[in-house]
Amino acid sequence: MKPLAVYVHIPFCTIKCGYCDFNAYAGMDALKPAHRDALLAEIDGYADRLGASEVTSIGFGGGTPGEVPPSHIADVISAVIRHATLAPGAEVTLEANPGTSNLAYFAALRDAGVTRISLGAQSFDAAHLQFLDRIHSVDAIGASLRAARAAGIENVNLDLIYGLPGQSTDHWRDQLRHALSLGPDHLSCYALTVEEGTPLHARVERGDVTLPTDDELADMYQAAEAFLAEAGFQHYEISNWTRPGFESRHNMAYWTDRDYLGIGAGAHGFLDGQRYENVAHPRAYIESATTQASPHPVAATYELPLHTTIADWVTLRLRLVEGFRAGEFQDRFGRSLDDLLGPVLRTATEAGWLERDGNRVRLTPEGRLLHGELAVRIIDHLERTLPVSATAAQP
Repeated sequence: MKPLAVYVHIPFCTIKCGYCDFNAYAGMDALKPAHRDALLAEIDGYADRLGASEVTSIGFGGGTPGEVPPSHIADVISAVIRHATLAPGAEVTLEANPGTSNLAYFAALRDAGVTRISLGAQSFDAAHLQFLDRIHSVDAIGASLRAARAAGIENVNLDLIYGLPGQSTDHWRDQLRHALSLGPDHLSCYALTVEEGTPLHARVERGDVTLPTDDELADMYQAAEAFLAEAGFQHYEISNWTRPGFESRHNMAYWTDRDYLGIGAGAHGFLDGQRYENVAHPRAYIESATTQASPHPVAATYELPLHTTIADWVTLRLRLVEGFRAGEFQDRFGRSLDDLLGPVLRTATEAGWLERDGNRVRLTPEGRLLHGELAVRIIDHLERTLPVSATAAQP
């Protein structure tokens, strides 16, 4: 059986944060039962695909999946398992916000099959939480983590954001120190990104908000690398650190070119070299999933050209601190890495962004700061040197 990850998008939030550009909606709690029914219908529509697969992970994201009843989560997990074989030790992750989940809630999730909780802590500074439109308190972060532990959840991640207004590197170290004092197994640390169309973007454009410079962001990132390494956390992906053995197995499917089924309003999936995205608005998704003869509420599909497939493969693998073996590229695409990307990789190596250790290719610490720039150069080179109409064969 072919390995398969399953992503389930829950689009509901109590409030939509000003920096968020995800497919998330506030004030639609009345739709939660109907959305659950639509999820079950969509899963049934993939019965054949699931039946031929071994599900290695299930990830619930959003939105805020931790704000739907645990019985909904249990129903979805049961529906997947009814059709598919669940791999031994499969990871089942759910994102939750501090302050809206208690011991009873986490215990119900554990009983439903959830093995990992990811808490959207974001900051331990009350002023920054207010700036981010987060409705939880600083104290609620620790309380939620302790509740998850007490419920028997043995794998807990904290999401943190840096690069906030007025933030210094010393302040960011204090945030990391506070996070580690709570004993998480995994930390995801993201620089605040200003996305077009968000309220935050409008505030920055008006000059109402001033954010740290790129150099200051680089200092904060490097501070996290040093601080967390000293604390015994392994840096395994550009934005992710873990205690040994607690890597996010679900996210590894995204980073290593594996198929994943996207379920839910606005979910994205990747199957057999084809990307797709579901109908985004919850009401339209519910109608599509529950009324069509074949409940696949897909809004668009994309047959990726070869240059995009290669660029995605290389740039996602380079997010991993260990990088990848050039032989893996050869096995996947039938051509050598240097044949297709030699000039770009040589320039990056000479600049100190990449290192080649025998057959292995990885970003240097400096290169991790410039991953986005290298990704642009890779896709530009491939667009100029490969036929636009060419598509990639599946492995």
